[in-house]
Formats: sequence, structure tokens, C-alpha cells
Amino acid sequence: MVAEEKYEFKPEAKKKIAILGAVGIVLFILGVFLAMNSGAGHEGEHASVQAMSKLVASTEQAASAEGQVAAVAEGHHGSPAWLKRVYASLWQNNIYFAGLGIIGLFFVAIQYAAQAGWSVPVNRIALAIGQWIPISGILMLVLWFVVKADVFHWTHPDLYVEGPNFDEVIKGKGGYFFWPLQSGGFPLFFILRMVVFFGLWYLFYIWIKKEMLAEDINGGTAHWTKARSLSAIFLVIFAVSSSIAAWDWVMSIDTHWYSTMMGWYVFASWFVSGLAAITLVVVFLKEAGYLKVVNANHLHNLGLFVFAFSIFWTYIWFSQFLLIYYANIPEEAVYFVNQMNNSPYSWVFYASLIMNFVFPFLLFMTRDSKRHLVMLKVVCIIVVLGHWLDFFNMVTPGVVQKDGGLGFLEIGVTMVFLAAFLFVTLNALSKAPLVAKNHPMMGEALNHHI
Repeated sequence: MVAEEKYEFKPEAKKKIAILGAVGIVLFILGVFLAMNSGAGHEGEHASVQAMSKLVASTEQAASAEGQVAAVAEGHHGSPAWLKRVYASLWQNNIYFAGLGIIGLFFVAIQYAAQAGWSVPVNRIALAIGQWIPISGILMLVLWFVVKADVFHWTHPDLYVEGPNFDEVIKGKGGYFFWPLQSGGFPLFFILRMVVFFGLWYLFYIWIKKEMLAEDINGGTAHWTKARSLSAIFLVIFAVSSSIAAWDWVMSIDTHWYSTMMGWYVFASWFVSGLAAITLVVVFLKEAGYLKVVNANHLHNLGLFVFAFSIFWTYIWFSQFLLIYYANIPEEAVYFVNQMNNSPYSWVFYASLIMNFVFPFLLFMTRDSKRHLVMLKVVCIIVVLGHWLDFFNMVTPGVVQKDGGLGFLEIGVTMVFLAAFLFVTLNALSKAPLVAKNHPMMGEALNHHI
């Protein structure tokens, strides 16, 4: 029998989160002021187009005129650069934190579908993180209507009619965004996908959570069996929806660019970030005296997951990059040209590789390193930050081009999102026991040893 543990969301913790959010707001305002007065906000679209053209021409000798036009077409919208930075940061952070919430549910579903026993003491942590799903869904829908003209080039109606801005390539993709309506109008199909995906994810979250909590009251195996069936169905739906979501919310920012591996790539970055976030919460709870049933063996498994899927992310990254680099097709190569040769994306590009592969690979290579709280904390913080940088480079270059930056503005927005995310997660943790009381595999979890 496991003693009941309940997390207490103390006023001190709430105060720290409020301070984090307040500091984020101050930094955001300061960042906007600095960006508005840096001169970047007064750049005309001709300067942006010229810079992009030179970038492609100087770095990709094989780039044809058609490829350069495609790249240039991404490079201008009407808003000033500082406002584009705001929009890009809002969109990037919402995608990133939405991924953490979705992976919280995904982690629980994997454990139930695989009939895993070791993870029983940490499943409630992942479940609490999943509470962010409905909030991120609402934010995603609202933000899209705010940022659409500056973040998504394909929303401009003049691209679909004969004229100086007509784009044959984007017109060919119109059905994917606008069906059944006319291309260049309201993207009904795009919005429906967004609503359906978040609706399904949250629906399965509610169903699985209901069975998990009912298990505490009724015991037996009926709720566990039902949760396992729901998890298996969710995993199939998630496999399809997460890939399409990556195409919609990330890849379509660079409308002319495409990668057949983008769905896998976004999932890999989401998954590693989510695993690191779950591990961090477990570590901080252990340090606060909670989760007494979690021992070094459970921590080892969490560290092993972070280590393994950091390698998986690197494999996907390398496969995607190598194929595009070797093929040297202008419409594809320009995506990495912009990241590797354009400040501030160049240092982020290499820092992301170091933080997301080199550090977890070297620091988690030994068995003991995955069993110590301090090492887990250090590596997982690096991984969480590293994949935030990864999403920064997925979103910002296609929106802001050469006028992008990583300063107080971006840090402030991230701190506000982090404060809200922590509040929702910790509040969810306080609403139910930290560890399942009547889980049929609790015995296996208590005797877990590797």
C-alpha cells in the first residue's frame, strides 16, 4: 500500500511564478522599445528582398532564378520588423509550450498502451503537464488571427490572382489551406484542422484522466483496461495529427520550402523537450520532499529516455539536413542558408546542435549520471533551452528574415509563457494525489530495479 501524497501549491510558489511573469512583461516592454528604436523597424521591403537575394546568390551557386524568386517571396510583409518579432515570438512560444502539454498526454498514453509498470509513480506529473493542452489550443486559434498576415505568407490573397504578386507554387497549395472555399479567402480547411486536432487531443486527455482518477477510488483493473484502450486509439490519432500540425503550424511559414521529414522532426523536438520537462518536475518535487516512491531506478529511466531521444532527434536532424544539403535544390537549401549564414540564426543553429546532442550525449553516457538529481537537473534544463532555440530557428527566420533578433523581447515573451505554464501545471498537480493509489502495476513500480 502506497501512502497518499498530495502536492501543496503554496503561496510562496505562486508568488515566485507571479514575479517570473512580471519580469517577463517588463523585459518584453523593454525589448519592444529597443527594437522600435534600433532602426530595424524602419527597413523597407526592398531591403529585405535584396538581402535575401544576395544571401541565396552568394551561398548557393546552384540556385536558379526560380529558386531565388521563391525565397524572396517569403521575405516581406507590411508590418515593421519589431512587430514581426513580437508575432514570431508569440507563435514560436505557443507552439513550443503546446508541444510540452501534448507530450505530457503522449507520455501517459505510451505507458498505458505498452503496459509499463515502472512509470506509475511519475505518470501523474506528465498528466498535470497535459493540462496546458486546452489553453494552448485557445491561444493558437486567437494568435493565428492576430499574426496570420505576417507569419503566414500564404494568407495574402494577391498571391492567388493574376498580377505582380501572383505565385504559381503557392496557388498550387491553395486547396490544402482554403478548401472548400476559394484560394485566397478564408482558410477554412486549415482552421478546421487546428480545431479538430486540439479538440481530439483534449478529449482524449479528459477521458484518460477520468479513468486514472477513478482508479484511485474504485481500484481493480477495469479503469486501467479502459485507459489502455483509449491510449492506443489516441496514439494512432496523434501519429497522424502531429505530423499534419507540423506542416500547418511550422513548415507552412516558409511556404515555398518543404521537407518530407518535418513531421518527424517537430515531433522529435517536442518529445525530447517534454521528457526533459517531466524529468525536471520530478526532480524538483523530489528535492521538495515529495514522490517518496520514486527512487534512483525511476530517475535512471527518465534520464535514459532523454538520452535516447536526444540521439533520435539528432538522427532526424542529420537526415533532413544531409538530404537537403546534398541535393542542393534551391527551394529547399535556402531554408538552411538563412539559418547558417544570417545573424542571429547562425549561432543559434550551432548552439542548438551542441545543447540538444553534444551535452546530453556526453553527460548522460554513464549509468550513474542518470541517477543523480543534480546531473538530471542540469542536463534537462540545457535540453529544454536547446529545443526552445530549435523552435526559434524553425519559426523566426521565415517571418523576420535578416531583422530577427534574440533579445529582451523574446526572453520576456518566453518568461510570460513559462510562468503561465508552470502555474497551470502546478495547480493541476495540487488537485489530485501525486501517485496513483490503486494502480494494478504499482507493485512492479515499487520493485523496479535496473
